[in-house]
Amino acid sequence: MSDSRSHTAGATAERSQASIGELLGEITRDLSTLVRQEVQLAKAEVRQEVRTAGRVAAMFTAAAIAGLLTLIFLSCALWWGLSNVMDQGWAALIVGVVWAVIGGVLVARARTQMRQLRPLPRTQETARELPNALRGR
Repeated sequence: MSDSRSHTAGATAERSQASIGELLGEITRDLSTLVRQEVQLAKAEVRQEVRTAGRVAAMFTAAAIAGLLTLIFLSCALWWGLSNVMDQGWAALIVGVVWAVIGGVLVARARTQMRQLRPLPRTQETARELPNALRGR
């Protein structure tokens, strides 16, 4: 117990007797370590987000394939149903036009939402706070 107290007191005494150059060197090393750790944290966050995005993309791909097959079968059923009332060519044209309108609406909405994306790591906020921390705020 007394050894740790004397060791701490010795370290404090050494620090109080250190030159300005040594203190600035220590501050520079600490700041460098802090910045390196922030960069490593940002990389880890981005890596995790990319992994999660990959899994989500795979699930959406599988859902899109299932949805596409469903739409194909429903479109064929609608085409055949309409062909009971009119010529098959006109029935196919009507189904095609309906899908063209749906596709146009979806593309317009997707473009709007894509413009709103702002993917940035969360550590950007912490990095912005570094200059204020250095000024003592």
